[in-house]
Amino acid sequence: MNFAEWFAVHLDFLPPQAAVLITSMLPLIELRGGIPLARLLQLPLGEAILFSVIGNILPIPFILLFIRQIFNWLRPTRLFGGLVTHLETKAMNKSDNIRKAEFMGLLLFVGIPLPGTGGWTGALIAALLQIDLKKATAAILCGIALAATIMSLIAYGIFG
Repeated sequence: MNFAEWFAVHLDFLPPQAAVLITSMLPLIELRGGIPLARLLQLPLGEAILFSVIGNILPIPFILLFIRQIFNWLRPTRLFGGLVTHLETKAMNKSDNIRKAEFMGLLLFVGIPLPGTGGWTGALIAALLQIDLKKATAAILCGIALAATIMSLIAYGIFG
């Protein structure tokens, strides 16, 4: 059972649009899981894109605006200090290309659907690198649009 099938089975109490929106909000899964789930749930392409993109975008402002403060608050705690350090290290290890070409690097990082990339990680890296909020937001939104295009082609077009 792949992840889209798992979500289809475990979120079957929700309308398909809500299941796709919630799935697309999750870190690591994002719209890379939302669009295939929408295809599995037989949503039309337009609805798949709409609910996946909205779900993927919703957490981004909170990450960009608050993650540094949250990490600073959690880092000294015994329970979450190690997790914060791990997340920061993992994000910063992926930041070299973004640091060099801020806008285009961030756009491509978010937009190319590979493991460990996406809006959540892109927003985390942008916040940790203190990239200008407007530039980071625009790059992440463009990256989400690119990822939605690629995933739509895969799920509904080329392989659909």
